[in-house]
Amino acid sequence: MTSTATARRRNVRYFGLLILIALAMGGWSWLWFFAADKAQQSIEGWRAREEKSGHVYTCGSETVGGFPFRIEVNCAPAGALFRTTQPPLELKATSVLVAAQIYDPTLLISEFHGPLTVADPGKAPDLVVNWKLAQASVRGTPASPERASIAVDRPVIDRMNGDNAKHLLQAKHFELHGRMLEGSATDHPVIESVLRLEQASMPIVHPAAERPIDADITWVLRGLNDFAPKPWQARMRELQAAGGRIDITQARVQQGETIAVGAGTLSLNVNGRLEGQIKVTVAGLEDFLNAIGAPQMVQNSPAMDKISGALDRLMPGLGNVARQTASNNIGAGINMLGEQTTLEGRRAVSLPLRFDNGAVFLGPIPIGTTPTLF
Repeated sequence: MTSTATARRRNVRYFGLLILIALAMGGWSWLWFFAADKAQQSIEGWRAREEKSGHVYTCGSETVGGFPFRIEVNCAPAGALFRTTQPPLELKATSVLVAAQIYDPTLLISEFHGPLTVADPGKAPDLVVNWKLAQASVRGTPASPERASIAVDRPVIDRMNGDNAKHLLQAKHFELHGRMLEGSATDHPVIESVLRLEQASMPIVHPAAERPIDADITWVLRGLNDFAPKPWQARMRELQAAGGRIDITQARVQQGETIAVGAGTLSLNVNGRLEGQIKVTVAGLEDFLNAIGAPQMVQNSPAMDKISGALDRLMPGLGNVARQTASNNIGAGINMLGEQTTLEGRRAVSLPLRFDNGAVFLGPIPIGTTPTLF
């Protein structure tokens, strides 16, 4: 009799345990579907927010999975139409996977599968982008974004000419991070951004940039009224009208034997071009000047034309001698104009990197121009 009662109690405990397990599984399933719905709403909210900026995202088909611990939304194929660019651009990728943890549906992590094509709407691709691994993350809600990041391993951007491809950019690694430093999305946000490049070759920027570059640059954007969805050009006009600025708080760039570090402040003029100055300290300056063709710039500058003409009037041929002497000694001249110092154990010089209506000067030497931002 005792053994029968004991067995009955044991069966009751087992039965109760099974009920608890079933309830836990049911509760977890309900929680997963609830979180999946919240994550789906968050994704749709981000899409709606971007559409107000003129960015329309589409999916060929969309599936939801990841049970029991993650919520995964797979979009394949994925497309985006940027209506506010001139001309409009259409992007297409093989697929995009967006995932969130069940306990934190406001942190969205995305993984992109290429290739990615860039084209005028309805036309053959102008650019093709490939990579080994591309991931992005967004923290916050569509109404109150907090931070966003993208990291890409082995990116390659090719310009297409029929079946022929020309490298415009390739790198070992690329990262871009942004976060709300002060304020909020609706009240004078201050945004900090960080760009990191490893072994990046960018002939699209300048022929000298074909040599690999490592960069780590941090800047703070101040002067926005809000971070409401709007085209990039409109945001930059708003920044200029409010007297906003870009504070370069820390920058380090290395190319070959040249290392440069610096900090400074830039702003936008009414033409949408950069103005301002960054104080940079450079080691291996001569190598950089030769790479950008600075000696030729000096030889062919209007100021050199005037000096050369005056010297030729004194003695024919003296002007050419002056041109050659100036170009041969440009590095020494720049070093004399700057402040002598050391950088990472090497001899270096500190001097201004100046932006004047988009034209860029290192000390007195023009080194390029920047595009208009609106």
